[in-house]
Amino acid sequence: MVRNNSFLKEIDFTKEELNDLIDLGLKFKELKKARIPHKYLEGLNIALIFEKASTRTRSAFTVAGQDLGMNVTYLGSGEIQLGKKESVIDTAKVLGSMFDGIEYRGFKQEDVEALAEYSGVPVWNGLTDTWHPTQMIADFMTLKEHFGKLEGLTIAYIGDGRNNMANSLLVTSAILGVNVKIIAPADLQPEAEIVAIAEQYNNGAELTITDDVAAVKGVDMLYTDVWVSMGEEVDFKERIDLLLPYQINADLLAKAENPNLVVMHCLPAFHDLNTEIGKEIYETYGLAELEITDEVFQEHSSTIFQEAENRMHSIKAIMYQSLKSL
Repeated sequence: MVRNNSFLKEIDFTKEELNDLIDLGLKFKELKKARIPHKYLEGLNIALIFEKASTRTRSAFTVAGQDLGMNVTYLGSGEIQLGKKESVIDTAKVLGSMFDGIEYRGFKQEDVEALAEYSGVPVWNGLTDTWHPTQMIADFMTLKEHFGKLEGLTIAYIGDGRNNMANSLLVTSAILGVNVKIIAPADLQPEAEIVAIAEQYNNGAELTITDDVAAVKGVDMLYTDVWVSMGEEVDFKERIDLLLPYQINADLLAKAENPNLVVMHCLPAFHDLNTEIGKEIYETYGLAELEITDEVFQEHSSTIFQEAENRMHSIKAIMYQSLKSL
């Protein structure tokens, strides 16, 4: 573990360390289900910085911190001076003098790295434009629950292959030795720098980058994410037209030819018209479903919401591992 036991990006950890966090998350899940108290970090204080809106990450860090006995303070983007009237470095020094740990969910990876460097306390990356490492522990924890193992699995991410989820899945799979395919249009495939990182830290995984949807054949898991990330400015119609052939639907599942296939999504998902944005998209473009159809979403909803719940258990493991020696 590096930088005062911070959790900033996947490559800061070995295969063994990531597997330990996955297994620890499973143990914390057992304690939670059995209603066994585990206030192992009682009396500590943590701050949650959110420059980007959140449902799962905020809820997971809040409940996980409280279950571990910690006092949790939420600091929204409109409530603090981070990057506006006060630099990230100055903010880090102030918060580090008051809190025992800091979560950051925002835009720049450099900002979470600076918080870790100058705060003097563990910092956890709740999401940046480049990486989403806490999601990875939950995702591979979910896979291990389903298949009983990670070795020998092949997973595929399909859609926008340049976002933080695709980056993290590619690199984390490589570290863990899990075969991974990033299936995306040529213009939306991972940057060469990300692919190089995955190759550098690869522990025997087969890494595939392709624009051919037929590559889903034989995979154990299909993963997708929204087609436009938070804060991204693009021609939405152009993006939709480019990615519609990469939608997870019944035809794509048939191409996988695997009756034991699971589908995962980090949420939120645009699979129906039950959101304001979903209705706006339908009124503008005539599409009721985007990256995943409602039929497939409902069929695999138990896994998708299991994955969402596992955010809490995995984050609990991450924070405990960081703070247990205090």
